[in-house]
Amino acid sequence: MNALTVSEDPEKSWNDLVRFWEGMEWPLGSRVEIIEGVITVSPAPAYRHHVIAARIQRRLYSVIPDEWGVFQRLALSVSTRLGMLVPDLVVVPKQADPESETHLPATLAELVVEVTSELNARHDRVGKLAAYATAGIPLYLLVDRWAADGPAATLYGDPKGDVYRPLSTAKFGEPLKLPAPFDLVIDTAEFPET
Repeated sequence: MNALTVSEDPEKSWNDLVRFWEGMEWPLGSRVEIIEGVITVSPAPAYRHHVIAARIQRRLYSVIPDEWGVFQRLALSVSTRLGMLVPDLVVVPKQADPESETHLPATLAELVVEVTSELNARHDRVGKLAAYATAGIPLYLLVDRWAADGPAATLYGDPKGDVYRPLSTAKFGEPLKLPAPFDLVIDTAEFPET
């Protein structure tokens, strides 16, 4: 196992974290992210988690331009928040020029989608929300199967600093509209609850 030592210089510390993240052999199938400077290893998502992501992905392909792509588990870097985030889905222009083979700058994303897992839902609700807003990603769709008031999907937009404005929320079973450039209604009745 490699050891990680970080520098007092924030830029060098970020580079050290990324190098460690890229260089380690992580458990097969796990999701490895850097969230607010902490390397986080999560188990592979459950089947129902994948069902929700696949249904959203299928719908997105029906409305995005040909030169855009919908990618599963593509790493996005937000160095100012010490974040290397791996959303369930990300929509980016296909001609995006990666800064590395392992990740893209989060600023290239048009939409990110996170489907919560029971054990790490807080990351999606707090740390990732702030990081995606900081990166200026126009839309963030949080599908929260473990929300306190029951399963719901919330669309966030209008990022300012590290804060998004909630645009709309739909309990599972209700439709949720994504604005332009997507102009898409997502039927959350298709989502398995838990």
